[in-house]
Amino acid sequence: MRICVIGLGQMGGNMALTLQAAGFDVTGSDLFDSARQRLADKGLSVVAPDELPPSDVYLLSLPTSAQVREVIETAPGLLGLAPKGSVIVDTSTSDPVVSRELAAKVEAAGLAWLDAPVSGGPKGAATGKLGMLLGGETATIERLAPMLEAMSARYTHVGGPGSGHVVKLANNYLCAAHLLTTAEAVAMAARAGVDPAACLAGLNSGSGRSAVSEVNFPEWILSGRFDSGFTTGLMRKDLRLARAAAERLDMPPGLLQAVVEAWHADPEHPADGDDFNRIAGARLAAATPAEESAS
Repeated sequence: MRICVIGLGQMGGNMALTLQAAGFDVTGSDLFDSARQRLADKGLSVVAPDELPPSDVYLLSLPTSAQVREVIETAPGLLGLAPKGSVIVDTSTSDPVVSRELAAKVEAAGLAWLDAPVSGGPKGAATGKLGMLLGGETATIERLAPMLEAMSARYTHVGGPGSGHVVKLANNYLCAAHLLTTAEAVAMAARAGVDPAACLAGLNSGSGRSAVSEVNFPEWILSGRFDSGFTTGLMRKDLRLARAAAERLDMPPGLLQAVVEAWHADPEHPADGDDFNRIAGARLAAATPAEESAS
């Protein structure tokens, strides 16, 4: 299986190296010379965007739907370059409306489509332990099963084109909400004189636990590392996409708007370029000192 990975950032670059290590014929491409050189130095075959080779799979790892659209539609574009029968796989967190529009054009051009947004960060991409949410045809997923198995610890087919991106937005909304609520809960405990690590141990033994309390807090927040590889700007973008999707569906008012507003309330703290876990770190740091605990 010949795979061309387009977008060689922390996620795309690590996915490309993982697939190459698994025995696939992988070529990488990126708009930036520095990204191509970084992966070439690690042994990956790289080409410029105007030199994409004929491939069985074009795997996209790009920041937004705008870049996905550009790669697919803008001349020369994959609609004109990709061999008939090849598959375009979008692992970005994209706008489901755009994904469904692009999927229709891809299929009309004799190609196949799969949206496959991922979770697990750069570490998951580097170790082949990603979680993947798949939107597309069952036959396409079966055809790509060896590639998907090499990339992921688990992949879940959630529906037709665009469905993967819908569920990914739902997932990121919950993650964003959990960062806020878990930070408040841990801060409350800290004000009462409870050590944050002890509080988390208690939460993780009960029904309030989440991936945020079990993974993010010990891994990136309490440790002070804040190097998950996912930025605040990307989370803010995903929340805006989730809000737009809810509005298009005429969803009744809920907590989503409050979460979106909380993440956008102070654009500099954290800044878009900061690790997204910093929003919880900042709230936890603002907790009242233990000596002011309730008595």
